[in-house]
Amino acid sequence: MTTLQVNSAIELDQVLRGVEMLDTPELERFFSQVGILLARSKAPSIPQREAILLQQINTPLPAQTLADYQDLSQKLRDENITPAEHTHLLTLVDVVELADAERMQHLFELAQLRNVPLDTLMQQLGIQTPAPYV
Repeated sequence: MTTLQVNSAIELDQVLRGVEMLDTPELERFFSQVGILLARSKAPSIPQREAILLQQINTPLPAQTLADYQDLSQKLRDENITPAEHTHLLTLVDVVELADAERMQHLFELAQLRNVPLDTLMQQLGIQTPAPYV
């Protein structure tokens, strides 16, 4: 784990230089935490459960998982995929589908908490129905 030393008076450029040194998993964790801070600053009175749901809704798949999924999906479309790659793709499909299902559960719960239809909530959050993966 990379450790960053932060002084009380620090320039934004210094923070960004420190963030540049993070490896991908740490950068994803940092991004998630920044998302929480941003949500809190934009809506300080938001109930805690809503803040948690928003964080979960906005948590992306790990970059490597998404890259592998996209690469292997393209190989499948091109009919140029090995049996081992196809097996790995099927595993990744399960991961992506599970993440999508969990995200939808969080969206449904947030819509219920806010007492709005799901499509209204998605418009409020700027979420569009994604294009099919394959």
